[in-house]
Amino acid sequence: MFKKSMLLSVKIILALLVMVSAAIMPTWATEQEPSVAWEKIDRGVTLIDVRTVEEFAAGHIDGAINIPFDQIVPELAKLNLAKDTDLVLYCHSGRRSGIAQESLVKQGYSNTYNAGGFDTLMSSR
Repeated sequence: MFKKSMLLSVKIILALLVMVSAAIMPTWATEQEPSVAWEKIDRGVTLIDVRTVEEFAAGHIDGAINIPFDQIVPELAKLNLAKDTDLVLYCHSGRRSGIAQESLVKQGYSNTYNAGGFDTLMSSR
């Protein structure tokens, strides 16, 4: 009897942990939708290309600011933007923009969107 109630308690605790972790996990996996990104870009959000200076020079989306992903927090702080400013980030594939986004969220930025890769964005326009 004790083993059954203990097993039931463990199952309930595990189920609760799964539900809580799902609720607090970021929704980044649902991002990188070009249509959503373009909708935000067309509204005039702050657009940040987190690729290298060389990649940016080879081609970028008009109006984008180039801040390499590994410099995103200190360089964005220099712009004195409110932490609730709408920010759209992109890179080559979405990996670096995801890393940059995670860094910004940890610093309290609340309206970030990982638009994914440059080529994907451009081909969907």
